[in-house]
Amino acid sequence: MSTKGAAFLKEYKIVMVGDGGVGKSAMTIQFIQSHFVDEYDPTIEDSYRKQCLIDSECAMLDILDTAGQEEYSAMRERFMRNGEGFVLIYSITSYHSFEQVQKLHDQIARVKDLEHFPVVLVGNKCDLEQDRQVPTSAGRELAKQYNCLFFEASAKQNIKIEDTFHGLVREIRRSCQDGCKKQKQYDEKQASVCCIVM
Repeated sequence: MSTKGAAFLKEYKIVMVGDGGVGKSAMTIQFIQSHFVDEYDPTIEDSYRKQCLIDSECAMLDILDTAGQEEYSAMRERFMRNGEGFVLIYSITSYHSFEQVQKLHDQIARVKDLEHFPVVLVGNKCDLEQDRQVPTSAGRELAKQYNCLFFEASAKQNIKIEDTFHGLVREIRRSCQDGCKKQKQYDEKQASVCCIVM
């Protein structure tokens, strides 16, 4: 790719968030490298990049895989502040991880000081139906509450992995467009206000 082409490549900062062991790294590696890592090695922080064509538009995804363990909470807040979009992940085999996702969503909202932000809710490990603790309906209901996309995915079987990342990029784009429209309306309103000083 030429340098000129690279100048038009929009970068999207995506942060993977969820409890330890829910499959954040496995989902990321499946998306980036198209293979499943089945040994669990707790992540502190890993960064991945992938160029994609999403809706006929080139995108560079900068994906930050964060630690799920509580002791890295302060480090996580820094990532939340800089992230443009978030993949909130729980395991369908762990109700505790589902509860954690709700706390993490609240933490992102607090750190970013925003009620709404681009997010996709993912119930991972849908290939382990026999061990399910979180009903699909609970995930759907939470996504409705957050007004976000929801997928049940499997990093192991590569189910809904690409949909998750592409869907989040679309949400970030939509959020940026909405922000630009609001700014334009505000600027026009400010321009129409006339102040006379005597």
